[in-house]
Amino acid sequence: MDLIRWIWAFIDRPMERFDQAAAFWANVTDSRLSTSRGSDGEFVTLLPRSGHPSLKLQGVHGLGGAHLDLEVNDVPAAIDVARGLGSTVVAPHPDWAVMRSPSGQLFCLTPWEGAVAQAPVVGHPDGTSSRLDQVCLDVAPAGYEVEKSFWAELTGWRRHAGARAEFDLLKPPRGLPIRILLQRLSTDRTSSAHVDLACSDIEAARSWHEKWGARVVGRWPHWIVMKDPAGGSYCLTARDPETGRLRDGVPSEADPPVPRS
Repeated sequence: MDLIRWIWAFIDRPMERFDQAAAFWANVTDSRLSTSRGSDGEFVTLLPRSGHPSLKLQGVHGLGGAHLDLEVNDVPAAIDVARGLGSTVVAPHPDWAVMRSPSGQLFCLTPWEGAVAQAPVVGHPDGTSSRLDQVCLDVAPAGYEVEKSFWAELTGWRRHAGARAEFDLLKPPRGLPIRILLQRLSTDRTSSAHVDLACSDIEAARSWHEKWGARVVGRWPHWIVMKDPAGGSYCLTARDPETGRLRDGVPSEADPPVPRS
């Protein structure tokens, strides 16, 4: 299935802290902000120095998180495919739709607008680099297998075993800017999502993000959990921003594929 022509990572943050979030994410992704859109000015695009954008910010009611927008050639046909795989339509619109996955992840199907050129990695003043290149879907154990199959079939992307047992990666075809990582949670709770950045040096990235107002929440061997100034969680991961591979010799989800049935 060759359904997806472009993919967006949406960073959803509380409307009352939207300006803080927008300024932070523009700084750490070396982007400029588009003119705000929506009835309440709740949408803004992060415009890279070159290439086509793939990151947007949305002001929401509640704590927020992240979601995916999938651009397709034929939205009605894509809706039919998604519904046949277990998704439901939350909000239909004349030329796009808000959908809900089997585990409750919200996503949107929208018409392809011609984007083809991935933005470059972001260079930092100390010579390190990063790229926001991944949305991680955090899924409760009971619904994980169904959710994993749903996203693999909807995207048509090959599924790869993660570097840890609780992860599965859907790596997009060359040229698409956002990967999908699925994480099996250790406890049953409402499904959620967050964005991940691939960082050439996670400690340098951590320091850079703290400069703009983020703070550390937790540390693991190959990633750091952060909160941005609007209170949203995200991860800095020790992956090569160009290739997606884990650094320091650790096998990566993006190394030669290890398909799972």
